[in-house]
Amino acid sequence: MTLLRRTDADHIAHLTMTAPARLNALSDAMIATLHAAFDTIADDDTIRAVILAGEGKAFCAGHDLKEMQGKRQAEDGGAAAFKDLFDRCAALMHRIQTLPQPVIAQVHGIATAAGCQLVATCDMAVAATDTKFGVNGVNIGLFCSTPMVALTRAIPRKAAFEMLTTGRFIAAHEAQTLGLITKTAPADDLAADTQALANTIAAKLPAAVRYGKAAFYAQAQMTTQEAYAFTGDVIVQNMLDAQTNEGIAAFLEKRPPNWP
Repeated sequence: MTLLRRTDADHIAHLTMTAPARLNALSDAMIATLHAAFDTIADDDTIRAVILAGEGKAFCAGHDLKEMQGKRQAEDGGAAAFKDLFDRCAALMHRIQTLPQPVIAQVHGIATAAGCQLVATCDMAVAATDTKFGVNGVNIGLFCSTPMVALTRAIPRKAAFEMLTTGRFIAAHEAQTLGLITKTAPADDLAADTQALANTIAAKLPAAVRYGKAAFYAQAQMTTQEAYAFTGDVIVQNMLDAQTNEGIAAFLEKRPPNWP
């Protein structure tokens, strides 16, 4: 069964999770398939942005609980298998944020638990106005500890803690207010609005965006003083790029840049 469909157009890679019967759950196979796809895109200089979507009635419902329950048959009750699963999921999230190209989540239906984690991890997200978001594992006795990592780095802590401890779902407008998603769109306009955002990014100098994305996540983990020292070096490297020189010259000469 094919779990992921990739189509490329205008320097944008469209990745669509194609397991609608399981609400595009992050099964072992889905995690591996997504990670492999992002690894391939990372080395593809023709791709300048990525759109990640889900087929069917939901974006992603989190981990595959039926598959997880099957891991309990091991002698250790599943401890090693569970640790391996969550480590591989964390590696996927890290791969998204270390990808040179920006990743935009195109979200509809629901994004729950690790599915909400996936949205929080992506660089940007556009959601249909009727989308629901939740880290609702606590409702079945499983606190969303790993999704919490991405969530608390995307929205205010008190709001994240309330979601995590109550299991409450939030609507798209609240998700946008909190900063979990970039913008909302009517369901009929979701694909077009997400595409428009990707097109805007793809029109920029790829080298500049790559410098910027890497620096964005690196400096966020530093003190203010460390961040200024680090980004000072990054912007010097960016300034020395020949295509950056062309971009600045074109601006001063009031003409379009002649970028490849």
